[in-house]
Amino acid sequence: MIGRLLVTGGTGSLGRRVVARAAAAGWEAVGTYLSAPAATATVRLDIRDPADVRRVIAAVAPDAIVHAAAGRSRDDWPATADGAAHVAVAAAGIRLVHVSSDAVFSGRQGEYDEDATPDPVYAYGAAKAAAETAVRAVDPGAAIVRTSLILGDGRGAHEVLTHDLVAGRVRGALFTDEVRKPVHVDDLADALLELAAGDYAGVLNVAGADAISRYDLGVLVALRDGLDPAAIPAGSLAQLGLSRPPDLRLVTDRARALLSTRLRGATEFVRPG
Repeated sequence: MIGRLLVTGGTGSLGRRVVARAAAAGWEAVGTYLSAPAATATVRLDIRDPADVRRVIAAVAPDAIVHAAAGRSRDDWPATADGAAHVAVAAAGIRLVHVSSDAVFSGRQGEYDEDATPDPVYAYGAAKAAAETAVRAVDPGAAIVRTSLILGDGRGAHEVLTHDLVAGRVRGALFTDEVRKPVHVDDLADALLELAAGDYAGVLNVAGADAISRYDLGVLVALRDGLDPAAIPAGSLAQLGLSRPPDLRLVTDRARALLSTRLRGATEFVRPG
């Protein structure tokens, strides 16, 4: 099925790419924005407002929805948790693909497959876990995509943070013991479009092939972008006693068997040109 696609969060790093790649694949793609319109986002939507969500979905009348909108901050429960519930309720009868996160886990287990039970340790992860629960309760046929760090086009949060740390615009460090499986934004966008056109129901892990620390990922970004890797401040969660999830490796065997999209590893897609 390829028809009209509604993409919430069409001004975000992921939403922009979903809209662009959907249009290239033949979808009639409509993106939403909250603050300001963009080429990829022409319909205003406040996902915190259930009436607004109902209005927009009724007006657009999509065949499928990719819910990629995020809150203004990582502590924005009304947008992250409540917003997902509002979209799921208003999307009754419409194919829904909901974007979730590896942040729903504590990181104590290391590897997590689709059957792993969320055990978040901070507010953003709790909001994402609540969003998953709401979507599954309202729409058991929805696809819930757990993913990891999203980068590859220079606009990902980790890419921006690496540049800011090297330039001294922000204080902090990239941790050597905080492990993720980063995914290229185009790979994730293509996977979401595959799922929007299909009927897979339930959780699916969509992440890159390589497990890598945030610090080592920053080094790859620096080398790719002509920055000095030695200027990246390094840190350790263990030494600082921080309660952030240390090791979030999403098991992607199911996605590799199901999807035609190849999920590349960071050592392949983040490298000098």
